[in-house]
Amino acid sequence: MGQSDLEVSVIGFGAWEVGGSYGAFDEREFMDAVQRALDLGVTLFDTALAYGAGRSESLLGRALGKRRSEAVVVTKGGLPTRPDSKRPADGRYESIMKDIDTSLQALGMDYVDLFLQHWPDSDTPIEESMHALLDVQKAGKARYIGVSNYHPQDLRTAREHAPIVTNQVGYNLFDRRWERQMFPTAREIGVGVMAYGPMAHGLLTGAFTRETAFDEHDWRRRGVIFGQALFTPENFPTNIGVVEKLQQIAGELGVGLAPLAIAWVLRDPVVAVALSGTRRPQEIEENVKAVDIQFSDDVLRRIDETMTGVAGQTQDLPIIGGGR
Repeated sequence: MGQSDLEVSVIGFGAWEVGGSYGAFDEREFMDAVQRALDLGVTLFDTALAYGAGRSESLLGRALGKRRSEAVVVTKGGLPTRPDSKRPADGRYESIMKDIDTSLQALGMDYVDLFLQHWPDSDTPIEESMHALLDVQKAGKARYIGVSNYHPQDLRTAREHAPIVTNQVGYNLFDRRWERQMFPTAREIGVGVMAYGPMAHGLLTGAFTRETAFDEHDWRRRGVIFGQALFTPENFPTNIGVVEKLQQIAGELGVGLAPLAIAWVLRDPVVAVALSGTRRPQEIEENVKAVDIQFSDDVLRRIDETMTGVAGQTQDLPIIGGGR
């Protein structure tokens, strides 16, 4: 991971989806998916206290069970879990220290392998948040520390105050904002990138049609995803058309759309891991196929040309309040 000695699988298991923001799911299937991921060589499992106020962490901890030693467990703190909170993010020292203890209790673990500040907090000095992460590490509650959703200059500042190993950000074919604006800084200072949402929060699974309607508890129903209006009624049909063209390319290569999307994310060496949101065993079985996909220059060019038809994009980096 970055310039650290933390070794992880390039495909990571993302447990955001079982926090409640993606609608209903089957707990038994999720448990089986975790076991199947381990069997397939997936070692990194990502969750957060904010995913259902510990629900995702609790499920992941139970699912790993006696196989905890086979996993690199990542969790995140620094986001209020109460809906009535007046702070969009909380990077204060006492809040981060409290969050790691709450997370460990939910996970049923004595430590995590990697602990991240979930979002930067504009009301708290970065130095204070990094002090907290350092103390979490010194206390043996996390082997490594990092951040998530940090803009380039803030990432540089954070790295000056703590040995962070990663910045976890959203990255996929529909969203290249971080690639253009943050990846150069990450390369320069030796911080690895964890890419969440490589399948564009479901768009790149091929499971949607122009008529798809989202569950009332599904955050995508709002239409705007981290500042990009990809799922709004006026843009969603256009973007499904883009997905259909990508499916044609995937078909010509003899691969599924989801593995193609993940492989595209992993083509950049600064990306240490692509997080595959997973609820079912068959999903992780399909997604790990990404490691065998290689792109020719011509295929990459065709993919880039296809993505010029996307509707609802913006060049502004996401800020806290984007739903995650």
